[in-house]
Amino acid sequence: MSVNSDKVKIIFGLKIRQLRLDKKLSLSEVAVKSKLSISYLNEIEKGKKYPKTEKIMALSEALEIDYDSLVSLKLSKQLEPIAELLNSNILTELPLEIFGVEPSDFIELMSEAPAKISAFISTIVEIGRNYDMSVEQFYFSVLRSYQEMYDNYFEDLEQSAQQFRKLFEISATTSPNEKLLAEILQNFYGYHIEEFSKEQYPELITIRSVFNPATSKLLINKDLSTEQKTFTYGREIGYQFLQLKKRSNVSSVIEVDSFEEVLNNFRASYFAGAILINKDILIDRLTYFFASPKWDENMLLSIMRLFNVTPEIFMHRLSNLMTSHFKINNLFFLRFNNQIDDDLFYLNKEMHLAKLHTPHGTALPEHYCRRWMALTILKDLEKIQKAEGYDAEKVLCKAQVSEYMDTGNHYLVICLAKPSPPNLRMNSSVTLGFAIDDTLKGMAQFLQDSALKHRKVNETCERCGAVDCAERMRPPYVLQKRQAREKIKESIAKLS
Repeated sequence: MSVNSDKVKIIFGLKIRQLRLDKKLSLSEVAVKSKLSISYLNEIEKGKKYPKTEKIMALSEALEIDYDSLVSLKLSKQLEPIAELLNSNILTELPLEIFGVEPSDFIELMSEAPAKISAFISTIVEIGRNYDMSVEQFYFSVLRSYQEMYDNYFEDLEQSAQQFRKLFEISATTSPNEKLLAEILQNFYGYHIEEFSKEQYPELITIRSVFNPATSKLLINKDLSTEQKTFTYGREIGYQFLQLKKRSNVSSVIEVDSFEEVLNNFRASYFAGAILINKDILIDRLTYFFASPKWDENMLLSIMRLFNVTPEIFMHRLSNLMTSHFKINNLFFLRFNNQIDDDLFYLNKEMHLAKLHTPHGTALPEHYCRRWMALTILKDLEKIQKAEGYDAEKVLCKAQVSEYMDTGNHYLVICLAKPSPPNLRMNSSVTLGFAIDDTLKGMAQFLQDSALKHRKVNETCERCGAVDCAERMRPPYVLQKRQAREKIKESIAKLS
C-alpha cells in the first residue's frame, strides 16, 4: 500500500463486506440487488476496486445504507483497530516482502476475516502497551525474526563485501584497520571526520558517533577503542557502498522513524563485519579450532586478534559462518551489559536460531540465572579489574556445557567479556550457545574434554525450582504460582 487511494479502497471494501455479513446476504444476493457482477463485488470487498458514483449508489440501495455513510472513511468500532493500522506507517514501512508476504496478501487476509484480524491487532497493541514496548523495540523484534528466518547469513552482503575488498585491493589475509577505512571515507566518499571528547559534548558521552549528512561530517567519540572506531568507519562505508539512503545518523538508537532505518543499519553493520573478517580466513582457522581435542580459549582469542574487531563483531561473524559453512544452525546469541558493583544484568541483544524455548529474554523484571556463563564471566572480569586495574583491551574467554534443568536442553556456551568504552564502569559479555546435537558432536572434538566445565542452569530465579542453589537471587514466585494453579486443576478434576 503506497498511496492514500489504496487505503480508501480497502476501507470501502471492508465496509461493504461487513454490511453484507451483518445483513446475512451472500455475494450473489447483493449482486442481484445492485445489478453488479459477483466477481466485481469480490474485487471491491478485497480492496482492489473502487466503484464509480452510480455503482456506489446501487450498493447503498442494496445494503440499505445512505450514500454519505457508505463513502465515509469512518469504520465501525468493531473494525477501528484495522483503521488505526491502515492510518499508521506500519504497512508502508515494514517491508513484508522480505518475509515472502505481499502487501496485497495481507490486505486480502484482512478482507476475509476483518473481525478476527481486528481482535488480533488489538491484542498485539495491548501487549505492547502492558510491557511498555516502544516502536523501536517492535522493529528490532521484526529484525531478529528476519535474521532467524535466513539463519543470519546473507549472500548478497557477503558478495558486496568481497567486491569492496577487491575494489580497494585489500588482500585476503588483511583485516582493514582504522586508518585505511578513515582514508577511504575521506578520500572516496568525501567525509570529514572529527573526534569529540566528553569535555566538548558531555551530553554525548554514551554516543559512539553522529553523522551530519548536510556537511558529510562524522563526529566520533574519542574514548572509543581502536576496534570500535574501525567498525564505525566500516559501517559508514557500508551505508555508502550499498547505497542505503534511509538511515539513522546516530550510532545509538534514540528514535527510529521506520523499519527501513533498522534494516539498513543491520545491513551496513553486517557489511562492516564482512569486510573486517574475511570469511575464508575465519573458516580455515575455525576448522582447526573445532578439531582440537582440548578446549583452548587462547586459540580462540588468537583467532579473534587476527582481525581489527570487537568481541561482539567477532561473535556475530561466527554466527554468520557457523550456519552457512559448518551447518550448525541451532544456536543463540546474547549480549549482556553489567555496571561494576551492580548485581543487575541487562540483556540488550539476542538472536535465536535454535527453535527452542530457552534461553530467552524476559519481558518482566526477573533475575536471569546466575549460573549462566554470560553473567559469571562479567563478575570474573570485574574481580580482575579491581585486583589489577582497568584495562580497556582486556578480554576474557570461557566456555561451559549448560544443561537446562526443566527442558534437558544441552548447549555448548562460549563467552567473551571485555570493558565497554566509552563507559569506563560498564562491561559487556557476548555469548554464542550451540545446541549439542549430532552435528556439533561430529565437529567440536573438545566436547569430550574433561576440563570443560558442566553446569545445570535454568531461566530465571523466579522460575527455578532448585532449592539448594547458592546463587539464587529471588524466591521462585512464578514457579510457585504455576504449581498452585496446577494443584487447583487437579483438585477440580478429582471432583468429577
